[in-house]
Amino acid sequence: MDQPNAANQTKWLYLFIGMAVVVNFSGLFITIIGPDGNLYATIAKNMVQRNNYADLFAWGTDWLDKPHFPFWVTALFFKCFGFTTWAYKLPGILFVMMGAVYTYHLAKALYNKQIALWAVLILLTAQHIVLSNNDVRAEPYLTGLIIAAVYHFYKAHTRNSFWQLLFASLFTACAIMTKGMFALITIGGAVVGHLIITRQWKQLYHWRWLLAAVLILLFIMPEIGCLYRQFDKHPEKVMFGRTGVSGIKFFFWDSQFGRFFNTGPIKGSGDPSFFIHTTLWAFLPWSLLLFVAIFQSIKKGIKNVQAHEWYCICGSMLTFLLFSASKFQLPHYIVIVFPFFAIITAQYLYNLASVKSIKAIRVTQVVVIILMLVIIGILQYFYQPETLNWITGLIIFAILLALIFLPGKISAGIQQTIFRTLLAAFIVNLYLNLCFYPSLLHYQSGSEAAMWINKNNPQKLPVYIADGMFHDDMNFYLDAPVTETSPDGSGTIPAPALLYANTDILYNFAARGWKYKVIKTYKRYPVTRLKPAFLDKATRDKELSEMQIVLLNPLPPNIK
Repeated sequence: MDQPNAANQTKWLYLFIGMAVVVNFSGLFITIIGPDGNLYATIAKNMVQRNNYADLFAWGTDWLDKPHFPFWVTALFFKCFGFTTWAYKLPGILFVMMGAVYTYHLAKALYNKQIALWAVLILLTAQHIVLSNNDVRAEPYLTGLIIAAVYHFYKAHTRNSFWQLLFASLFTACAIMTKGMFALITIGGAVVGHLIITRQWKQLYHWRWLLAAVLILLFIMPEIGCLYRQFDKHPEKVMFGRTGVSGIKFFFWDSQFGRFFNTGPIKGSGDPSFFIHTTLWAFLPWSLLLFVAIFQSIKKGIKNVQAHEWYCICGSMLTFLLFSASKFQLPHYIVIVFPFFAIITAQYLYNLASVKSIKAIRVTQVVVIILMLVIIGILQYFYQPETLNWITGLIIFAILLALIFLPGKISAGIQQTIFRTLLAAFIVNLYLNLCFYPSLLHYQSGSEAAMWINKNNPQKLPVYIADGMFHDDMNFYLDAPVTETSPDGSGTIPAPALLYANTDILYNFAARGWKYKVIKTYKRYPVTRLKPAFLDKATRDKELSEMQIVLLNPLPPNIK
């Protein structure tokens, strides 16, 4: 590739990175997806409302599951910008963007600038990264923190720099305070794995790692202090159905390793192949290339162990294998190693020299692109989202035209295939974020009801829930407090009041003599459990339950 052409290609890469960033921000204002997202948002909201940033509360009681760091960050944004959807999602997206920056720096340090740019693009267009920036949980924070820690540890090792070690330890501590001690497996696996495989024994026993351990312990002291204050200092509190639960023990063991060995209070049942087929869709449109890239990277590394970088393989594969062996598995867990996956895939594509291999990849990616677009077309045909407008349709159509005509005019070889794949990813995710999810979230009735009540309750009547379930979507979005009452209608409610309940439960209230007026009805569906019958508009109604807002007597004269 001649130099002017290389410079021109780089300009296009920057443009595509800008587009990828926009796509990842396109879900910023979409209603928070429950149950986890709304639960985490409500916990951070409780922090601000109670002016208590040391204790975690959910459903009116103490909550012990995740550490504090994401809640502290979210609470800070709530404090500055109010209890809004975008204030909840923004910090998570920013941490992913930080992860993209560190992916660039690590890839550039290990390889070169071109591979670094490709890695950033692959990361920001991986399907579950875009999904995680819409359905924000702990993983967006971890994605940025883990790759940042590995980069600074790499620099601390190669430069023998205290400041690099300090930053590495700080990012590691924040990762631990986000998800638990398991973050050390990924970070330590990347660094220690590389040193062991390349037989750098002196570096492995260097004093800096002891200093790093001390710094990490120092930086996680706020978490330990908060857990002691809320739980260990109060053994009388009932957690997981028993007293004497140690928050510190849960943090160091049960929250992650207890799940892994299935010995903790939160249990699951694992499938060794779970993350293989999860990665197949979660890392689209690059997943097939990733599998080949991992194989080729290991094969190449075996031939020249000392000269090969093992950070990405060790950090990602050790985590992947441990997750696969775990008894507690969820799809979003794997997202934290996507920066390593992106670098592995990018360096593989960059080093392709065989015309036969480039042709095979072109054919593979064309098939992947067609399948992705066909799936979106089928989804549109059957689901028929009412949120598809002409502006969104025009944007998607323009990108589709660009996919067909642009790559052939601005690039050749493997880069042309990469550009086509990127454009396909933009189409898919813009459709999902601008059309599908806004429509889908209309069936998350708790958030819909809360937003309606905020605008249509001028008397500020108290709001009650009688469903026998937790409705964090309503708890977060409702401006007023929500009180739970018995679903059998036996609770005491000082009428007049607004009651949000399932239609069937309202029969219980009627049977006990309650008088009410239905003022708003919603169709409800568990939006994280999509089934074909729901996605098909023709059969959707059979999958929906009915939720209602009712006004308990006596009736105020001017209720809307």
